[in-house]
Amino acid sequence: MDSLWLESGLSKNTIAAYQRDLLGFATWLRQFDIDLAAASRTDILRYQSVRMREGRKVRSEARLLSTLRRFYRYLCREEIRDSDPTAQIESPRLGRPLPSSLTENEVEDLLAQPDVNEALGLRDRTMLEVLYATGLRVSELIALTFEQLNMRQGLIRCVGKGNKERLVPLGEIALDWLQQYLLESRPELLKGTVSDDLFPTKRGRAMTRQAFWYLIKRYAKQAGIKKDLSPHTLRHAFATHLLNHGADLRVVQLLLGHADLSTTQIYTHVAKERLKSLHAKHHPRG
Repeated sequence: MDSLWLESGLSKNTIAAYQRDLLGFATWLRQFDIDLAAASRTDILRYQSVRMREGRKVRSEARLLSTLRRFYRYLCREEIRDSDPTAQIESPRLGRPLPSSLTENEVEDLLAQPDVNEALGLRDRTMLEVLYATGLRVSELIALTFEQLNMRQGLIRCVGKGNKERLVPLGEIALDWLQQYLLESRPELLKGTVSDDLFPTKRGRAMTRQAFWYLIKRYAKQAGIKKDLSPHTLRHAFATHLLNHGADLRVVQLLLGHADLSTTQIYTHVAKERLKSLHAKHHPRG
């Protein structure tokens, strides 16, 4: 039996957790005079049902099923059993972690960090403003070209995942920053060279995703923001703040370019958590 765990290269803590899972199931089966090695699919489902009624967490149930899969597949490999009773049992769905977001005040603090009196600072401020105003992915932002920008209508034609296009409004503030950037900063950065990239570097090339991520982290540190940020932080803030102000979920889905509404629904949980924390903080009976 030791080879079941040793050959997989698992840590001692993980092996101990798996062994506890097996012992727990074996102990439960004993009341029905059923041997662990002979348990059926029905036995496993009944045990899962009991544990769910006890209030076990979904993550614990997922680990239990993973343990049982390893165990019964091992028995099948060793020809101790003919079939795997876990084969037709679906793993519990783990809830997706809520994306890290920023409050509206934190976004304002972040946007205020670049020194707009310098060409690079004005470019960075404009990129941050456009990102927050549109909810673009960072990869979409750095790939923007002049062809995709319609200043007159205040729209960006974005090419997202799967080469799917969507139109995203910029908003007046982002448009104002874009106009200032195009007049003052971009010509200085390019120094006479020609580039289709909307936000070029000093070398006249498109910025990399890693370089922009470094900028966000640097400006967040300057702003005193200690949250665990990601390259999608302003995209998350865009969606959450729209929902907090009453935007329709399907509109947010279209703006973000999500193919499936379920992908967008995670932001409703973020918005709810924010509202709950505000209620708890400010309501006299919170």
